[in-house]
Amino acid sequence: MSSGLRHPSLRHRFPGIADGWARFDAPAGTQMVDTAIEAASTWMASGNTAAGGGPFAAAVECDALLDRARAIVGRLLGADPSGVCFGPNMTSMTFAISRAVAATLRPGDRIVGTRLDHDANITPWRLACDQSGAEHVLASFDPATGELPPENVIALIDERTKWVTLPGASNLLGTVPDLAPIIAAAHAVGARVYVDAVHLAPHHPIDITSLGCDALATSPYKWYGPHSGVVWMEPDLLDSLPVFKVRPAPAVGPRRLETGMPNFEAIAGVEAAARFLLEEGMDKVAAASDDVFRPLLEGLQSLPGVTVYGPPTMQGRTPTVAFRIEGVTPSETAIALASEKVAVWDGHNYAVEVVHALGLSERGGVVRAGVVRYIDDDDVQRLLRVVERLATRA
Repeated sequence: MSSGLRHPSLRHRFPGIADGWARFDAPAGTQMVDTAIEAASTWMASGNTAAGGGPFAAAVECDALLDRARAIVGRLLGADPSGVCFGPNMTSMTFAISRAVAATLRPGDRIVGTRLDHDANITPWRLACDQSGAEHVLASFDPATGELPPENVIALIDERTKWVTLPGASNLLGTVPDLAPIIAAAHAVGARVYVDAVHLAPHHPIDITSLGCDALATSPYKWYGPHSGVVWMEPDLLDSLPVFKVRPAPAVGPRRLETGMPNFEAIAGVEAAARFLLEEGMDKVAAASDDVFRPLLEGLQSLPGVTVYGPPTMQGRTPTVAFRIEGVTPSETAIALASEKVAVWDGHNYAVEVVHALGLSERGGVVRAGVVRYIDDDDVQRLLRVVERLATRA
């Protein structure tokens, strides 16, 4: 392990990387931090698992856990805790919300999205429009730079627009769009804004109060927690949206969106993962990851025969890179890297519209590698050595 980093290594906090693999697969899901593993395990062994709302001790503890977790996640996201909702994953929660939104739409209404998004922030809204007769339109991004010019989205927003759905960051290219002018334009016509912050939350501080969106989705398993989902929604909107729920479910508050029994052990892990990020400080987490990522980005860009997609510099991006090697398919690249215990993903990574816009849908997509807090410079050099070898032989 290199000692030249300005930021101390946190590899010891992640038991899952003890097997020697370089885990660049983090954009699809990170390893859990030790405190989140311990919190989930402790909850399961405690006897506290029950259901909320009862007079006995375990039921009281369930309610207390939900309150604590909402408060800490609210702090992490800079948002009112009363709007924090827990669920199985971002995709399932977005489908539930879009289904409720569909009940409010009428023919002639419009939902505006973008082609930079993960499909979980595209297809649910398209289906809502199909169901209601509303119109679904997508703004294009610049394939050459991976950037999403705000004016491309704003040009599609008009008085018919009811919702605008946006990426906090591209899960494939790493792009971090400027959302402020788009949100302002949406609100100017009375539209609501839904932000997919799944790929943003592990890498950049989020302040929903300053951002001003109406709802924001994220996935704790992308920021060192267990497999689960979180949606924050403006409390009045949360209370008024006609979500599909059973009759005994609360009429107001987060529990009206949290269908069925909460996954208490996962929520205990979510609370611990959020505390980890708050204790470390998101600014420091971002700076440390960027220090490791910079040599990866520049190293790939310097290799003959390697094409890097997305933002060309460290500005306006997360530490995620998409690339291809001339003469080597992304699948072959991923297999070769895996033989050296380097984990990456290949293909479209659910960014279906992005890969299509890049002209790579029929060519196997890209190779995606992401840096998170447990990746170090030795991991980067291992990946670069394999890629250089493949590029030289191709």
